[in-house]
Amino acid sequence: MPKITVSTLAKMKLEQKKITALTAYDASFAKLFHDNGIDIVLVGDSLGMVLQGGDDTLAVTTDEIAYHTRCVRAGSKDLFVVADMPFMSYANPQQSCENAAKLMRAGANMVKVEGGEWLHESIQALTQQGIPVCGHLGLTPQSVHVFGGFKIQGREQEQADKMVADAQALERAGAQLLVIECIPSALAKRITEEVNIPVIGIGAGKDTDGQILVMHDLVGISAGYIPKFSKNYLAESGNMPDAVKNYCSDVKSGAFPTSEHEFN
Repeated sequence: MPKITVSTLAKMKLEQKKITALTAYDASFAKLFHDNGIDIVLVGDSLGMVLQGGDDTLAVTTDEIAYHTRCVRAGSKDLFVVADMPFMSYANPQQSCENAAKLMRAGANMVKVEGGEWLHESIQALTQQGIPVCGHLGLTPQSVHVFGGFKIQGREQEQADKMVADAQALERAGAQLLVIECIPSALAKRITEEVNIPVIGIGAGKDTDGQILVMHDLVGISAGYIPKFSKNYLAESGNMPDAVKNYCSDVKSGAFPTSEHEFN
């Protein structure tokens, strides 16, 4: 599989080729995903829930993300690796650059931050220092206590319009990728069309430029429950390589997600 870069991802959006992504936290799964067609892996602060057993992602530290990023990078030198910036690790431009540098040194190709227009200065500072940035809008897990729980975002017109404006602001600041989570499919389509950077959806319908799932959801072993927007590919595939291949195939063909996985 050829090496993926930010240029590759931009070209995929232009050519309307779907992008496949999964979370990964170690070398073995990173290699498995790379060998079976995944374009992007995210070293997500979701590890706070699926690996550490927390109720949310807030306790995860930059050093923990850096550790798992090193593990993932060891699994494949060619993977495109995005590393999450944890809760309160990017409150200002200087802090953002210092913490992002740790993740880039650990092997990340890009860092991901949650939030809208208020991140403009930090994203600008990061990109000026040569650090590619992925934005994250919608249900941003680090803001779970502000939202009052893990709830669908963007159902009200004012909130939807603000999210579109935030997506455009992130792009202007220099972000080269965007994740949108748990928003109505019509809004996801609108955002995808309104920005020039690739948009990766999770619980955001089929009209985004690509899809991402938490790997534990893909294989049906998440603690608690499997989200509505996910699908247990291991159950129908019988083994891990085929589960990943079938997920990739379904995303590329448009067979996943279906209407049963989206929000209106």
